[in-house]
Amino acid sequence: MTWEHFIYYAVAAVVLWCTGAWAAWRNHRRVAYATTGAGLAVFFTFILLMWVSLERPPLRTMGETRLWYSFFLPLTGLIIYSRWKYRWILSFSTLLSVVFICVNLFKPEIHSKTLMPALQSPWFAPHVIVYMFAYALMGAATLMAIYLLFFKRRDGIDKELETTDNLVHAGLSFLTFGMLFGALWAKEAWGHYWSWDPKETWAAITWLAYLAYIHYRLLPSHRPRLALVGLLVAFIFLQVTWWGINYLPSAQGSSVHTYGGN
Repeated sequence: MTWEHFIYYAVAAVVLWCTGAWAAWRNHRRVAYATTGAGLAVFFTFILLMWVSLERPPLRTMGETRLWYSFFLPLTGLIIYSRWKYRWILSFSTLLSVVFICVNLFKPEIHSKTLMPALQSPWFAPHVIVYMFAYALMGAATLMAIYLLFFKRRDGIDKELETTDNLVHAGLSFLTFGMLFGALWAKEAWGHYWSWDPKETWAAITWLAYLAYIHYRLLPSHRPRLALVGLLVAFIFLQVTWWGINYLPSAQGSSVHTYGGN
């Protein structure tokens, strides 16, 4: 399995996901579940075959992490659809996944078997995979926030806001596990749990931002729309944590978390 095969698996998965999104709009739930699930199976098959081919988890480069994010977005959409029956969620999750797939197609990166010793820890794979799933959950929560802020009437957002809260609660739980796995990985690889590396610092800022959202929502006098704006700001912090730190001067040549292409 090589990176050149990606387009075939990606096209097949996207066709199935689009079929599932269409079926959701038409209220054909069984078709939506079946085709979306089939698309996830096809896409994950490519990830597993890449794993075998590379002889390591495909988690090293930014392109490899985009693979996981492209997979987790429709999975999160399917979970939300099955739980709350929002017909639009499969369309938006598919659209976002297609964006990341297209980035990987038009900007392919080198996927070599080389893996630096620090990344050979057993904590590396769960750390990144859990984080990618958390990012997908927070991405879904952000979609809900945008929908509630700009497309939903003010007097009808309370119920949907509870759904957003559930997504943030789940996402923060996985972010917490991801940080703990990362700390265990850092201890094994570098001898310390936390070093205030630029990515670690922004990860902490992101975690605190989502925690602040949860606590603000618990206040009796909270303002729902202000809470949603705070959720969008937290997602911006998340993007800085994920890929934005690659462009920060403080991370150049010093951060062990910047993604390399080799």
